[in-house]
Amino acid sequence: MGRRYYTLRSGMLAPPFRETRCMADPYRPLRVPLHETVVTRGLRQHVTRWPGADPEPLILLHGWMDTGDTFQFLVDAMPAQRTFIAPDWRGFGRSEWPADGYWFPDYFADLDALLDQFAPDEPVTLIGHSMGGNIATLYAGIRPERVRRAVCIEGFGLARTHPEQAPGRYREWLRQLREPPEFASFPSVEAFAHFLERRNPRLAAERAAFIAQAWTAPQPDGSVRVRSDPAHKRINPTLYRREEAEACWREVTAPVLYVVAEQSDFLPRLGEDGQPANMARLVRRLEPCVIPDASHMVHHERPEALAREIEAFLERT
Repeated sequence: MGRRYYTLRSGMLAPPFRETRCMADPYRPLRVPLHETVVTRGLRQHVTRWPGADPEPLILLHGWMDTGDTFQFLVDAMPAQRTFIAPDWRGFGRSEWPADGYWFPDYFADLDALLDQFAPDEPVTLIGHSMGGNIATLYAGIRPERVRRAVCIEGFGLARTHPEQAPGRYREWLRQLREPPEFASFPSVEAFAHFLERRNPRLAAERAAFIAQAWTAPQPDGSVRVRSDPAHKRINPTLYRREEAEACWREVTAPVLYVVAEQSDFLPRLGEDGQPANMARLVRRLEPCVIPDASHMVHHERPEALAREIEAFLERT
């Protein structure tokens, strides 16, 4: 029997993947990125940089399973003088995988160490999407003296949990330790690009092709897999404590642009907690904005509209 390929979603098997269409030509960047590796707290961390005439770097923080280099569309839509730095978080993209797993506070420490390397003397602007937006706003409350302003794109926390969920959560974690998660294989980069297009109809074909190249790594058998560590799919045994996150957000002193996609598939999971009016009660200098005709991956779908909102925010703050 020949090799079979399955969908990326954990636990969901699909029919064998056959793709006959050719992949669109990948998006061609307007600004050529620089790629480098730095050592952050003992791990090799991949960083994408777009130098500009402005000496103040804007720090771009990607979300779960994304990579720093897919901010390319947003960078190209921003003024050319802007300087950008986009790390791949530990275990994502081209950054090293830690041997001892993942603990969310490590992202704060990694960001702290990264800023010491690239912006040691001045408060910075953080622009984060999803998980990256969550990290950015929490860090802004933990270390307010290091953050001049922040842009949170679809990223204010997770849904509340309850203590009664703990036994089941621990049981599932133990099960996953015995059965480590894996990412699905795809027969080619082209197949993965078409998968991304089907999963997100708002994603242009040329951008899907660019993202597919950024997200995947070739395998010895000729197939491709997502290059991030599959251990990220393992459930966190510790319940999310939203009350602690809210305590951090109350300490934020910087202005925060809170970007919500009009067709967000993420915000409804938070209920009232994620609504701009509620977040404005926690973050004292919050400015909400809505990007029309966009879903959660707004920086891939509507980078020009997002860039206009961010640039206007930067100019007035």
